[in-house]
Amino acid sequence: MHLPDYFDTERYSFSYGHPLRNREPLTIHMEGMEPLASVRIKRWTRAEYDRLSAAGYFNPEARLQLIQGEIVEMSPQGAAHATAIRRMTRALETAFRGGHDIRVQLPIALSDDSEPEPDVAVVRGTIEDYEERHPSTAVLIGEVADSTLRFDQTRKLAMYAAAGIPEYWVLNLVDRTLDVHREPFSSGSATFLRLGLKDLVSPLAAPEARLRVADLFPRERG
Repeated sequence: MHLPDYFDTERYSFSYGHPLRNREPLTIHMEGMEPLASVRIKRWTRAEYDRLSAAGYFNPEARLQLIQGEIVEMSPQGAAHATAIRRMTRALETAFRGGHDIRVQLPIALSDDSEPEPDVAVVRGTIEDYEERHPSTAVLIGEVADSTLRFDQTRKLAMYAAAGIPEYWVLNLVDRTLDVHREPFSSGSATFLRLGLKDLVSPLAAPEARLRVADLFPRERG
């Protein structure tokens, strides 16, 4: 059986199945790719995923997330993607002053089968509040989307909505728009706004802040 590069195969040997439950197929996906319908999927729990990670089964350099029971390898970041994360972080740090922690690509223990690492998450409390556990929710989550746009607009939207995240932003680098999802229900959001570069946005949890959408994006060249 071929294993992805993010498994530390020099340290551990694998036979058919996976190390936690015998005779189950090992299934891990690249972010943005949908599994084939004919493939039987092994759904991982967050507890299993955390045990695998703690035991060193994953390559230390791997960038992984658990999304609705599937282990997903995050796509490499281009310069524009990285810049957008930094700009969104800076903007949210100005909007949320005190009482909140702005977390960048850090785990959230969202549910029994999901432990994503969103590009930016605003959680209540301080850094010290999460020394022994990951936060289980956030007041706002933002994802920067280019090659993963469809994945962020569908699978991640459904995951965050099911977990009751009150506000989810998708910063669309392809069309240079900001999608704002609010009032989550089981698989989506009741309120959807698509904002352009000339618009302003105020987070629900910081309504007094007025952020320029254009400030979230890398500068256009040429």
